[in-house]
Order: sequence, then C-alpha cells, then structure tokens
Amino acid sequence: MRSQGERIAVRGRAATSRVAQIPMLVLAAALALGCTTLPARTESDDGLPLTIVSYNIRHGRGSDDKLDLSRTANVLRALRADVIALQEVDDRVQRSASVDEAATLGAALGMQHAFGSFMPYQGGRYGLAILSRFPIVASFEVRLPVGNEPRVAIAAELALPGGRSVMAVGVHFDWVEDDGFRFAQAKVLREYLDMLTMPYIVLGDFNDEPGSRTLALFLERAVEIPKPADARFTFSSTEPVKEIDFVFVAPAQAWRVGSARVIDERLASDHRPVSATAQLLGGRSR
Repeated sequence: MRSQGERIAVRGRAATSRVAQIPMLVLAAALALGCTTLPARTESDDGLPLTIVSYNIRHGRGSDDKLDLSRTANVLRALRADVIALQEVDDRVQRSASVDEAATLGAALGMQHAFGSFMPYQGGRYGLAILSRFPIVASFEVRLPVGNEPRVAIAAELALPGGRSVMAVGVHFDWVEDDGFRFAQAKVLREYLDMLTMPYIVLGDFNDEPGSRTLALFLERAVEIPKPADARFTFSSTEPVKEIDFVFVAPAQAWRVGSARVIDERLASDHRPVSATAQLLGGRSR
C-alpha cells in the first residue's frame, strides 16, 4: 500500500527547458528582450550564497495595462538572481501575443526554466514558473486542491556546485477573501515538502498576510527571509498596502538567512518583486 505521502498528486517530468534547446521563435523573442550571461556563482568554504527572487509578473501586463515583457525582463535582469519564482505566467496564450513567457524570459536572462500549468487558457496554458542559473535536473507539478480556479505548485530540483541539490518550489495560492481554499492548498503542499530529503526554498504569491493560518503552516517547518518592517508591502505595486509575497528556506540548520527587500518597481506589474539572500551551508565538497 502506498503511503500518504506517495498518494499526493505529483506529476514529474525531466527538465527539457535548457537554454540551448529553446525553439528559434523563443530565441528571437529573447534576443529582442536582451540576453544576459551572469558570471559563475562562486562558493566559499562556508557555503553557497544565493540571491532568490519572487515576482508575480501579471503575464507581462503592467500597472499601466500595457503588455510589455521586456519591462519584466529588465526588472529581473537588474536583480541578478540565482533562482526566480514567477507567478501569473502565460505559455502561448492569446492575451500575451502567444509567447512562451517562461522560456523567453529564461533565455533573455541566461537561465533555465520550468513551467507549471494551472489550466488551459486562450489557446495556451496559464500557470507559474521557476528560472534558475543552475541546471534544472527535473521539475514537478504538485497538484493542489481546486479553489476559485485550478492550482499547482512548481517544484524544480537544481544541481548546485559541489554535487549538492536544492528544491525550489514556487507557489501561487488562491486569492479569494475566504482563506479556506488557500489553507487547503497550503496543507497539501506542506505534505509534499515534508517528504523532501534535500534543502528547499518555497516562495511566491501566498495571497495571505503575516499572522494567517496559511503562513503559520510554513513557519512550523521553514524560516522566513525577513523584510524590513517599514518596507514589507508587496501589493499593489503603485499603492502597496499588503504583504503577500514571501521567501522561506528549510531546514533551518541548512541555511544562513540573510534579508529580503521589496523592490520599488511600480510599472512592470501590479505586484512588487521580492529579492532575498541566503547562504546554503555545508561548504565545498572535498
């Protein structure tokens, strides 16, 4: 008989979204956005420093209601991240000019990508994505309870220097005021996280605020990378009044937590991005 953990609806697939394998149309779109190659991340004996970003990109539609994925790319490029979780990502959807947004942004930033699909939409798919400057070994969709609309989490196993791995898990929980859907989705995701045997990062648009029972589920297992108390609001981008985007790492003993900051970016989306720092402990393999 399968264990409760094995019964969680997780759909896995080998990561095929390497920059070198992207279609020519994606490459052309990425070149239009401006491709970037970041210098290799160096590891000290104390561990591997990481810059981690979460950004709800609203499929590239800004607060001015204009669709412009190049603005999204420019915002992300300036943050020089190692790992990025994106929410509200379109894959060949009509409203977004039928662009594969995860592949296009990944190519523009010199990063690999993994996409998780919530549902079919306007001839394509709507969901969320992980971008990584490290190789993506495999990616998985963790099917969550259906709320106001279908939801998954996207989990990407990243191969780090020294032969280690970390799991990056991107989330976008239900947005409706009643937290019942969010809490149910968070409980299923936590079951998945509890099965992991490697360090992990869980980040994204939680659509809930500090003190909520949804966030409490993650604080029982993981450590939040804190934002300044006087500059913590992430929504909306033009008049921020809510803190609903977060970055957590676990287990606590595997990480040295730095700090997070909310980027004062008002135009590219209706959310502000969060950039966080943390160091994965353990040092280089000897």
